[in-house]
Amino acid sequence: MSYIVDFKNVSTVGLESSPVAEALAGLRANEARYYMNKYKHEFTVVPASQSRETLDYVNRILKEERDIEFAAKPLETSSFQVENIKMAYVFYEDGLSVNVMYTIDDPKKRAVGFKLSEGMEVPKELEGKFKFARQKSKLAGTIRGSFFVIKGEY
Repeated sequence: MSYIVDFKNVSTVGLESSPVAEALAGLRANEARYYMNKYKHEFTVVPASQSRETLDYVNRILKEERDIEFAAKPLETSSFQVENIKMAYVFYEDGLSVNVMYTIDDPKKRAVGFKLSEGMEVPKELEGKFKFARQKSKLAGTIRGSFFVIKGEY
């Protein structure tokens, strides 16, 4: 069942099993607010168990581009297109959010982003490989983020 993320009344629906559920819910709400403000797009998530295609897509890019495979359990995904940008998100139980931004007509603007919920450790799969910038969010507290540019075609 899909869930439209409400960034005004932050809820942990679908994220309850995460040890940082509140922070992860804030991070998810922060993304929802961004897409509503910038593109008037309602950010909708579905349980990972119902979105194999999105999971496979994100996992394939992570594996082929950087040989990354996360041990954490995926809880939810989101997949949509705004303007000329295909977006795919995976929210993991440990508090990690991974997003793939893939512009359809500009190979220079394709990237994978990582966001860490407040209170979680850097996943061992990313340790020492990425530097994380800090960002303050009213919804999510302190978010640590990093990214890499996608070189291949997906």
